[in-house]
Amino acid sequence: MTNLLPTKNGNTLHGRGMLAPPPAVTPFTISAVGVVAITAVVSFYSLTWFYAYAFPQSANGIVTTLFVLAWLSALTPAVPAVQAFGRARRAAALMRTQDVVGARHHAALGREAALTSLGYSAAVLVLAALVAFVSTNNGAIASTFLRPSFIAQAWSDVVSAFWVNVQVAIGAEILVLVLGLAIAIMRMLPGRAGRPLRVLAILYTDIFRAIPGIIVLYLVGFGLSLAEVPVFKDLPPIWLAIFALTLTYSAYVAEVYRAGLDSIHRSQWAAARSLGLSYPQALRTVIIPQAVRRVIPPLLNDFIGLQKDTALIGVMGVIDAFTQSRLVGSAVFNLSPVTVVAIIFVLVTIPQSRFVDRMISKDQARQRSGSN
Repeated sequence: MTNLLPTKNGNTLHGRGMLAPPPAVTPFTISAVGVVAITAVVSFYSLTWFYAYAFPQSANGIVTTLFVLAWLSALTPAVPAVQAFGRARRAAALMRTQDVVGARHHAALGREAALTSLGYSAAVLVLAALVAFVSTNNGAIASTFLRPSFIAQAWSDVVSAFWVNVQVAIGAEILVLVLGLAIAIMRMLPGRAGRPLRVLAILYTDIFRAIPGIIVLYLVGFGLSLAEVPVFKDLPPIWLAIFALTLTYSAYVAEVYRAGLDSIHRSQWAAARSLGLSYPQALRTVIIPQAVRRVIPPLLNDFIGLQKDTALIGVMGVIDAFTQSRLVGSAVFNLSPVTVVAIIFVLVTIPQSRFVDRMISKDQARQRSGSN
């Protein structure tokens, strides 16, 4: 093994020679500065096009201020680029004084700053390309999907109708939790006696995972009434929507439950049965509590999908947020009201997604600490 010996001026001897000089930082710095310049020009023209075409009549001081702030934000990559330039000069100065260790340190920081600038510049260029796309065809895309006046006009009505989506989602999620667990347990029943129920559970999950949800909604919403099925024919459309979504998502959730139940080691079953617990008692008191804790993140992911699919209940005649937005959009001959629905779902769904990611990270950290 090669020995590294310090010298009087703080450098390090590598064998009989000095520590190797740092790699050149200047090419990284020049590249970062050049890309930042290109980013500034592209973002300026993209925002200018969007400003000119998206707000031809409603431009005011607030819009102008937002335009300036957006362009200044696009200049953020310039900060690490300037830092990289300073680190490169510092590394060169230290090399002239034979301080190789300090030069390598500043060169490494300079390369990191330059790469950071390039990464931020790439992100800004992607956003600028999206803004330019929205501004194409004289701002036709922006005026069709992002007309501020139409968005403001439709906002209150669409938000009020969105509570129908919330009610359907909550009602279906409660029923799905129960029915999905029951189907999962049916599919795992042991022995010849449980074979018929296992077959029924397999058929259920295969069929309802194969049929698109919108078809189930349509058949339930209109078929049960046409067939005059007792009880169902008198239900309001919102309850039929809950029932249809429950049928569809119970098949998916049953598989999530089954994966959780299968993940419990067989020793847990053996220990429970050795204590004198029957199969149902072992399942209820030992196996299911452990399995449910493991499947909470994927369950929440399925519920996010269920929540989004509530936008399909309009095929049953339910006035939800999407249906309300289409009514307003047809009145103004514009799709900006539909954009309101997209915005609402984004605002509701993204926090839930981040919550699920955090739960998964915590679960993984707990498993790693337990394995250690």
